[in-house]
Amino acid sequence: MARYTGPVCRLCRTEQKKLMLKGDRCKSDKCPINRKRATPGKDPKVRPGKRSDYGLQLREKQKLKRIYGMQEKQFSLFFERALRMPGITGENLFALLERRLDNVVYRLRFAVSRSQARQIVLHGHVNVNGKRVNIPSYLIRPEDTVEIDETSKGLVVIKDSLKEFGKSGVMPWLHLDPDTMKGKFLAVPRRGDITDLADVKEQMIVEHYSK
Repeated sequence: MARYTGPVCRLCRTEQKKLMLKGDRCKSDKCPINRKRATPGKDPKVRPGKRSDYGLQLREKQKLKRIYGMQEKQFSLFFERALRMPGITGENLFALLERRLDNVVYRLRFAVSRSQARQIVLHGHVNVNGKRVNIPSYLIRPEDTVEIDETSKGLVVIKDSLKEFGKSGVMPWLHLDPDTMKGKFLAVPRRGDITDLADVKEQMIVEHYSK
């Protein structure tokens, strides 16, 4: 599957928002958003024009897609699935995205970013309900256990990532035992529970795909 291989900080500059794509660097003074770097490809002296409704909707879609590190085809398939589910489409979309294995690994503090979490999954370091799963888009269900494989618990990159658990803990729909590197997905989160993405306007994304 194709993936973005360019400079990820450029994506944050495009959206003018921290997408948390590089872990600790995003929290440091090196982050281009903290340094108020201009949008790429534009003269900083030129005043930005007013965006159309379509432009605003597109930016919301691109922002959410990039946060979760997905390509357009895969993201659109997730949207189509959310559309077929009962309930509010935008909330269904967030529920599906949060159930992705790479996202759960990131949320459980086994990785400092979703891209790093994806790599950890692809390399076979993660077990779901006792069985190795190396598919980042695998959907976790309530009461599923997600843990680092016994042979991978000595990896420095995972141990370093787990230090964040002592500072911030995990989201309320997750439970983690840092000593055994084993977590549980307690329930599918509601939209209001995903507080770190409260500024994403999912209704605009729904309107974008409805055109």
